[in-house]
Amino acid sequence: MKIYPIAVGKMVTATPMGTYRIINKQSNPGGPFGAFWMGLSKPHYGIHGTNNPSSIGKSVSHGCIRMHNEDVLELASMVSIGTTVTIHK
Repeated sequence: MKIYPIAVGKMVTATPMGTYRIINKQSNPGGPFGAFWMGLSKPHYGIHGTNNPSSIGKSVSHGCIRMHNEDVLELASMVSIGTTVTIHK
């Protein structure tokens, strides 16, 4: 097991609690998504890198889970499509 620092959704766009699956993976998705995107079965939500590493550790996203680029690349190499993701406090 490994723990990574993340950023989550701000109050008005909170990260949705629940159990989802990783449904797609994409390297270098462009925009603010950093080095990697892993889409969740909750439409429009995912786990991704960031081009703003100072946001990690804060509640600042539109609901997605942000990670440092090197961390999201490591995690993406360890999980496959279909992996269960549980989001909770």
